[in-house]
Amino acid sequence: MSAPFPDVSTQPNQGIEISNREPGPGDRDRSSLVLASYNIRYGVGSHLISSGLLRKVGINVPRPRAAAVGLNLKTAAGTFSDNLLLPRPDILALQEADKETGRAGGQHIAARLAEEMSVTYVHVGAGIPRGVEPEQREWWLNFEEQIALHDPGDTGVALLSRLPLSSITRIDLPWHKCAWRPRLAMGATFELGAQRVRLFNVHVDPHGPLDNQHQQMEALLEHADQYDGPRVIMGDFNTLSKQKAVEIRRLMESRGYSTPFPTGTPTWRGAGLRFHADWIFVHGLAVKRWGVVKPLNVSDHWPIWAEIEI
Repeated sequence: MSAPFPDVSTQPNQGIEISNREPGPGDRDRSSLVLASYNIRYGVGSHLISSGLLRKVGINVPRPRAAAVGLNLKTAAGTFSDNLLLPRPDILALQEADKETGRAGGQHIAARLAEEMSVTYVHVGAGIPRGVEPEQREWWLNFEEQIALHDPGDTGVALLSRLPLSSITRIDLPWHKCAWRPRLAMGATFELGAQRVRLFNVHVDPHGPLDNQHQQMEALLEHADQYDGPRVIMGDFNTLSKQKAVEIRRLMESRGYSTPFPTGTPTWRGAGLRFHADWIFVHGLAVKRWGVVKPLNVSDHWPIWAEIEI
């Protein structure tokens, strides 16, 4: 049975936080722009499995946490700004963007990375249930460092943008397990040429059976279907098996979305395993080029990017 959604009614703007920095004016004459997506794993590093095993014996790395996370964010900012490993993204979608949690060393991941990149940001907090014991998870997914039961921080999704964003929307997704981290998506609108494009950034739950992921994606697709124009759905779909990747891609394509990424493209790694967890799907748009930024080791995921055009 589904756990109740977190109560975000008391949070300002339902947990939506918009930075004070003014975005650039945009360019209505542009025919294309670059989108990127990155599960940044709160900037703590790429060693998910080994760090989880070390915690089980009482060793919590990296140390000191705040300094390590800060250095990782500087590294990520350089990668997304220097136009070497990928074209400089106009919009960067983040997942696991913690806001002042202990595991992130007290850092506001989206705000700090946006500051380093000199861009604006929008962060949507998940609304972590306080004092709720986490559900028991599958042993092979039980390596992530949890947010402490009474940690005053939060996690969530975010968009970093060099363009103006409008109509920011929080989208809570149905969830069954993992009561310590409810799942959500966010929507925003930007202009490309004379078109208004609706963009969705999603972080899907990896826990439980495939039906859980289908329910979450169906909920997001139902929300996206309210928009008639071009659309993008991207983020961490957590398709951590070949079957899940195939089934979720089939679902998206059945609703008119397409992706340039071949099924099985590695975007996550751990303990020698490789899975296709992260996707960019478009509707009413074309993709000129795309890629996976494998050299970046700030997270257990690799960033993905695509250049889109009307």
